[in-house]
Amino acid sequence: MTGSKKVYTTADAALEGLLHDGMLIAAGGFGLCGIPELLIDALVRSGVKDLTIASNNCGVDGFGLGKLLDTRQIRKMISSYVGENAEFMRQYLSGELELEFNPQGTLAERMRAGGCGIPGFYTKTGVGTVIAEGKEVKTFDGQDYILERAIVADLSIVKAWKADDTGNLVFRKTARNFNPPAAMCGRVCVAEVEEIVMRGSLDPDMIHLPGIYVHRIVQGPHEKRIEQRTTRKKETA
Repeated sequence: MTGSKKVYTTADAALEGLLHDGMLIAAGGFGLCGIPELLIDALVRSGVKDLTIASNNCGVDGFGLGKLLDTRQIRKMISSYVGENAEFMRQYLSGELELEFNPQGTLAERMRAGGCGIPGFYTKTGVGTVIAEGKEVKTFDGQDYILERAIVADLSIVKAWKADDTGNLVFRKTARNFNPPAAMCGRVCVAEVEEIVMRGSLDPDMIHLPGIYVHRIVQGPHEKRIEQRTTRKKETA
């Protein structure tokens, strides 16, 4: 660890003492955009198992959270989308992996609510579908809403662009997806960042997540793999 109480030198050090089998982890990112690559690799190395992970998706085969599927460290996923990961689908269809489907907005709000101390909320999304099975239904102004419970995770792992040593975070463009609500809902939040800047150098109006939510920070290089590279042919003169 460095001189700051929140800044750690490696992802492994940043997770030290936080991991245990059977824990619930909230992970930021959307597809491969804004995913905590370094912390995911550290989870793989740790060998922690029987994990429940709340994340929009589970990476792709062999990268991102998909690495934890390859090592069979995940017991259950709370996700919105599984279409880019063949191993995810295989494990789910074979009964090796539990899956709790959530609409994307509902999943983001469950995380945000957990971070705000709100135990649950009612939403129209999913009414009359399999999403509503077993959930309380209430009628407001003549329309049905289902109760969704907040997510409070044992650990949040997120990826940001910049941070100061107090944990104030700035996310870059589309990487500001599930990262802020995922960070908020963890009892402990570990953020990996591309750059750590001097305290006071961030414009307060540009901070996307205040440092009160962030407990540990690690800086490092990122591969930033592109999930689906789509290009057009070069036009001829």
